[in-house]
Amino acid sequence: MNFQPEIITWYLDNKRELPWRNTSDAYIIWLSEIILQQTRVEQGMPYFNRFLTRFPTVKDFAAASESEILKLWEGLGYYSRGRNMLYTARAVMEHHDGIFPTQYDALVKLKGIGDYTAAAISSFSAKEVRAVVDGNVFRVLARYFGIDLPINSPAGKKEFSALATDLIQGQDPSIYNQAIMEFGALQCKPKLPLCESCPLRPGCYAFKHDLTQVLPIKLKPAGKRVRHFNYFVMEQDGHVLMKQRSAGDIWQQLYDFPLVETTQEHYADPEAFQQAVQELFGSSPILRPVINKKHVLTHQIIYVQFFALDNNITNFNTKAGLKWLNKEAMMAAPKPNVINDFVKFYLTKL
Repeated sequence: MNFQPEIITWYLDNKRELPWRNTSDAYIIWLSEIILQQTRVEQGMPYFNRFLTRFPTVKDFAAASESEILKLWEGLGYYSRGRNMLYTARAVMEHHDGIFPTQYDALVKLKGIGDYTAAAISSFSAKEVRAVVDGNVFRVLARYFGIDLPINSPAGKKEFSALATDLIQGQDPSIYNQAIMEFGALQCKPKLPLCESCPLRPGCYAFKHDLTQVLPIKLKPAGKRVRHFNYFVMEQDGHVLMKQRSAGDIWQQLYDFPLVETTQEHYADPEAFQQAVQELFGSSPILRPVINKKHVLTHQIIYVQFFALDNNITNFNTKAGLKWLNKEAMMAAPKPNVINDFVKFYLTKL
């Protein structure tokens, strides 16, 4: 079988020049791997450069505040990744004498590092023979070997992992792992694989049986949760009324505006909506709809309605955690994308 040699030869001829490929520093590789989870390289590269410039060592990262990390993370989504990184950096300082681990067994014990990330870091930094199995690898293996087990089923994960482990034996793990991932990203692409120029085409099961648009198979997730966020935006004496979100929900520790969440559009039950607004502000503010947005997350769809408050607010429910921030503090506070976009394009027009 010429699978591995063909993959490696293709990689050496076609690989992208990416900064984290020119180092065996486990800290730098960790930065890239976490930032690029659920993120395209083109989108993640500026974040990687920003974090590495601001935190050139794990010691620098560990000394940062959570607010600083979340501010730098703005726009990447999955904010728990940023919080987990800070936790891990501090754990490395405390339990590993400030030296980022390079072995799989130590890495997988760190917060936010699962099997894939531990395999990637250990193989790239220490050439440990650990096979990486990410979305790109699932796709290449499913198509070439004709595996029709769902990649997100227990049986599928077990079979793909066993095959990947078998294939990496006798290979340079750093080169091979990067090669198969890059091959999936650039050649064996999800929607439009470049089959005509593919060196693996002669042995590819999916190509022979016209299954490139069928494999890999993935079980459909349950339906997304639908939510309605009604935000109230108020400027007063150079300050903006905001709150910091608490734990237990999306965007924890990020800042947004005063919020009333409803189960449907606010106008579907105006009396209940008005009562909720009164409970928040202690009175009935004059509301002016500004804009509405549909914000899609992995497991949720959030319909966001922004209202401007056209009268001064002198009283609000202290339990709601609202506070006035001056413009500088408001801009510096870490915020979800939907709030950042509103601040950027609409706040000055209210």
